[in-house]
Amino acid sequence: MRVRTALCSAVSALSALALLSACGSGSTSGASSSDTPLVGVDYPRSDTDFWNSYIKYTPQYGKELGLDLKTTNSQNDVAKLTANAQTFISQGVEGIAMAPQDTAAIAPTLAQLEAKKIPVVTVDTRPDSGKVFMVVRADNRAYGEKACQYLGTKLGGKGKVVMLEGGLDSINGRDRTEAFNDCMKKNYPDIKVFGEATNWDGAVAAQKLQTDLTAHPDIKGVYMEASFALSGTLQVLKQKGLLVGPKDKKHVFVVSNDGIPEELKSIAAGKIDATVSQPADLYAKYALYYVKAAIDGKTFKPGKTDHDSTIIQVRDGVLEDQLSAPLVTADGGTYGGVTSVKSDDKSLWGNNLG
Repeated sequence: MRVRTALCSAVSALSALALLSACGSGSTSGASSSDTPLVGVDYPRSDTDFWNSYIKYTPQYGKELGLDLKTTNSQNDVAKLTANAQTFISQGVEGIAMAPQDTAAIAPTLAQLEAKKIPVVTVDTRPDSGKVFMVVRADNRAYGEKACQYLGTKLGGKGKVVMLEGGLDSINGRDRTEAFNDCMKKNYPDIKVFGEATNWDGAVAAQKLQTDLTAHPDIKGVYMEASFALSGTLQVLKQKGLLVGPKDKKHVFVVSNDGIPEELKSIAAGKIDATVSQPADLYAKYALYYVKAAIDGKTFKPGKTDHDSTIIQVRDGVLEDQLSAPLVTADGGTYGGVTSVKSDDKSLWGNNLG
């Protein structure tokens, strides 16, 4: 050992770089590792334009924040998400971002991660129980309320609409459904709502919409709780001869949620009428921002943020950063007191995908 140390010291006098090589120092890689936190990101699915956009944005913001990312895809399966969390633990991640679609069944996994002191940020969904460092999502009740106000205004407070619900095992599906129904009952009691469970499945949504339109050809509005139902809805309306411009008396008013490029193009073309732009870019950005903040030991409290959102406390130990999600229409008008943004507005992430 003494001979090796002496040799290394002699080499050091000639060249510091040679010392690192001869002595096999690991200090450089160790510093790099500590400066670049390892973070796990589980993508919930890759079968929708919205989540594919989120997947596209994630590595971009990971790089900007100086994070080393490990990614998995749970494919809308909580068992796979649980297994993916175990993989992250074995890889030594320091924090995790996930978007559990079954917001009740994720509780045991969250408890395990808390016990291992691995902070979790959930994106788009909020777990029904369990501790997370931050929830990053928009106000999903506002989605349902904005859709209600738009359709209620366009229908003059009378008529029939179909609501193509998301999965009611998700807080998002419940929030959007309950808010739409509550708003209709309160503000437009003469509008009949046909609620159809779809579990975020486009084929199921199309089949149920077709059945409703056959039984009730006087339906004049459709609320799709996400863009999963877009192509099927347009296909059914076309088959029924109802895919006509908004000035045609046969037009069926359609409101969606997500703000994907295809929705914005469909609004401009007069095929659908509105959407609520769910910020895929900001979901990726602030999910990783809060994971890094947790690793760095930062804390937050309810109140306004510096990025046009509000942090609220949803229950003891759980904060939610509610990001902005505007109503989008062709004219940028105000409907039922809700202001909207024009579909070609460059501030919308759906207009800025490369």
